Amino acid sequence: MAKSLYDTLGVPRTASQEEIKKAYRRLARRYHPDANPGDKAAEERFKEVQHAYDVLSDEEKRRAYDRFGSEDGRPGAGPTVNLGDFDLGDLGDLFGGLFGGLGGTRRAGRAGRRQPVRGNDVEAQVHLSFEDSLRGAEAKVPVELTVACSECGGTGAQPGTAPVICPECNGRGVKAESQGLFALSQPCPRCRGNGTVIEKPCRTCHGSGRQRRIRTYTVKIKPGVRDGTRIRLKGKGEAGTAGGPAGDLIVVTRVDRSPIYERRGDDLVVSVPVSFPTAALGGSVQVPTPDGTVSLKIPAGSEDGKLLRIKGRGAPKLNGSGRGDVLARVRIQVPKRLGKRERELLEELQKVSG
Repeated sequence: MAKSLYDTLGVPRTASQEEIKKAYRRLARRYHPDANPGDKAAEERFKEVQHAYDVLSDEEKRRAYDRFGSEDGRPGAGPTVNLGDFDLGDLGDLFGGLFGGLGGTRRAGRAGRRQPVRGNDVEAQVHLSFEDSLRGAEAKVPVELTVACSECGGTGAQPGTAPVICPECNGRGVKAESQGLFALSQPCPRCRGNGTVIEKPCRTCHGSGRQRRIRTYTVKIKPGVRDGTRIRLKGKGEAGTAGGPAGDLIVVTRVDRSPIYERRGDDLVVSVPVSFPTAALGGSVQVPTPDGTVSLKIPAGSEDGKLLRIKGRGAPKLNGSGRGDVLARVRIQVPKRLGKRERELLEELQKVSG
């Protein structure tokens, strides 16, 4: 028995769109050609996973696949028995045929034609250094997409020709067959429910009107992005079907950790070593910021862990309204080795302080 598209993604037939998307992302990362260079088996597995997702992520194709079991997600030449998919539309066809075949047949004709469907959104990641996330950058993002065929422009027909109205169903996409007292509507076996047929298929896409292509987009990343920031590029996702608009490309930023700073929103926390005398008596220390080192006053009697704020030296705010702050965390340094004079002074302090 052929492997089902649900088995390909490792999800049950009752899986939600979110579960299907998660399974696809997991398998796509595992079998992507970039992660398995030269591995033909992984490449074929990636194509299977991509095909399964293309069908099951499209509500119209998924319904057709569940009902008719076609591998490309379109209805086949004849109906199959599936009580789980027997809905009010089926009842309308059934009783429409029983009482003259008028209402049910007209309804099926309107529903049989494929409607424009928006393409799927595509998600990609871009990796940035911590410094680039603060100052902004431009990144090249390669994305593998299903796009309109470059040869036929997405029509599926050879250049200079066009799809024609199906002569068997007159463009309705469905046919009604008499079954005794009943009239059952089913997708037209010639046009497979499209309402049109391609007499001369495009040699490049073989009539599908779609191709898999790797496109590289230049993404401008604003200063101040965080790990997980999502940047949406309108119309740069998967191509739509039946004339539908393309989906969007969503670029997710992945920012490396900084060896110096801890980010808290738009604020940057940095640990500053302070000697015990400076913490006790007060003084100043040098603090690193993204714009260079600045001098910071340490109040007398500062405790370990105290946070001192340097305003306006933190990360840029994505909404363009200024910057966050640098928070200097006082870290009192206790010397591990003492000179003779240092020990004498500390012992004297110990006596004085009791």
